[in-house]
Amino acid sequence: MQPTKRFIKTLTATAVALSLGFGAAYASATEITGAGSTWVYPLLSKWSQPYEQATHVKINYQAIGSGGGIKQIKAGTVNFGASDMPLKPKDLQDNHLIQFPTAIAGEDMIVNLPGIKPGQLILSGPVIAKIYLGEITKWNDPAITGLNKGLKLPDMTITPVHRADGSGTTFTFASYLSKVDPTWEQKIGVDTAVNWVNGIGGKGNDGVAALVKQVSGSIGYVEYAYILESKLNYVRMYNQAGKLVSPSLKGFQAAAANVDFTKAEDFYVILTNQPGVDSWPISGCTWEILKKDAPKENNQAVVNFFNWGFEHGQDLAKSIAFGPLPTSTVKAIKTYWHDQLGV
Repeated sequence: MQPTKRFIKTLTATAVALSLGFGAAYASATEITGAGSTWVYPLLSKWSQPYEQATHVKINYQAIGSGGGIKQIKAGTVNFGASDMPLKPKDLQDNHLIQFPTAIAGEDMIVNLPGIKPGQLILSGPVIAKIYLGEITKWNDPAITGLNKGLKLPDMTITPVHRADGSGTTFTFASYLSKVDPTWEQKIGVDTAVNWVNGIGGKGNDGVAALVKQVSGSIGYVEYAYILESKLNYVRMYNQAGKLVSPSLKGFQAAAANVDFTKAEDFYVILTNQPGVDSWPISGCTWEILKKDAPKENNQAVVNFFNWGFEHGQDLAKSIAFGPLPTSTVKAIKTYWHDQLGV
């Protein structure tokens, strides 16, 4: 599936350069190449155009999924990789990499159900796990109707939609389900790619969204900016505190308030299923990954772009429900850049 037209207008892909195998060393001072997360694609889209206008530096980014982004930065074929799954400090060390967070966001379930409006359907983590495990197969199953008293749900087969590519969105989704359902943790686990027991797969957040829109009775998980962009039929959920919440910037930031990036080695934190009455249960973050042994001028160019985003791009981020990092975290990131990259 292709990115939406709006995103294409604001972000230029670099398919030719990457397909020819041009590495980071070939990037000019007026171009930065990146690849990975489709979750962060809307944010990079928002930032890239004004940054290019201000600096004449083009951001060429391929939204190929977090797994692909990790592979490309490890291979040195891009200036930065983006992943919604943070790499563990040992993995970073073994591959001469660093990582830093970009912005707080979240994902939600979307559905295609006749007669059901956005925000009407209520689900819980254990129910979602059972749907994707194939244990709940009908929309009028008692486990779902019990959460939705007064809402007429159809006698329709559920079609779960999942990511077909290596995905940090899947990592976040699986991380959440593993925390709320022991069977999921034992049988499926947590990774950017898992062994799905049923359903159909779409490539990228946009691919999952497109399949859910096409298939009646389907359910899928996507980053919230895609829900806003395409006005998708989202659900409300119960969080760890037992409160019914809707996806929102406030909910993502409430979840993030429970962690301290500055005290985590290489900023390794997980934001799913955090406590708090306002916390959105499937909250997360995107990490940018750089090679420590890449040419210094290339890393400097990447750092300049994200520093601009931290200092000048936060209103753009908020417009698509990406939450700014705390000031203390941004300060820690700048120190980290200096210590690890010498920039």
